[in-house]
Amino acid sequence: MTKLYLDIDGVLLTAKHTQAAPGVAELVDFVTKYFDCYWLTTHCKGDQATTIRYLASYLSPSTLAQLDHAVQPTNWDALKTEAINLAEEFYWLEDRPFQAEIAQLEAAGVANRLLVVNLDVPQALSLIQATLQQVLSNEKSH
Repeated sequence: MTKLYLDIDGVLLTAKHTQAAPGVAELVDFVTKYFDCYWLTTHCKGDQATTIRYLASYLSPSTLAQLDHAVQPTNWDALKTEAINLAEEFYWLEDRPFQAEIAQLEAAGVANRLLVVNLDVPQALSLIQATLQQVLSNEKSH
């Protein structure tokens, strides 16, 4: 199963006036069904409990339970890309990747695996979900 790395702020939650991003419940339903999900956020450095506590103020209990059950922790130091095995099939949802992270993905030939989320775009998470559905369709046809 393809891995999916999830950021929180600016992806699942709005960056300004923190609240659940529009469409987050539907996205979580989809990605936890079809991807092997991992946290890739400053809110999780090897400990998922901290992540779930942080999200509890913003997400519904059912969405929170899905995330707690289906998303695994990661650990990294300076760059989030340290937590990604670039040789495996993956996608990464991130709102503000560092230039060094982008360069690392480009050097490995996998920059197309970074899906930059812009919650200022209406229906941003629906668009991301449509992109991921297309990915799955393409994988099935190969």
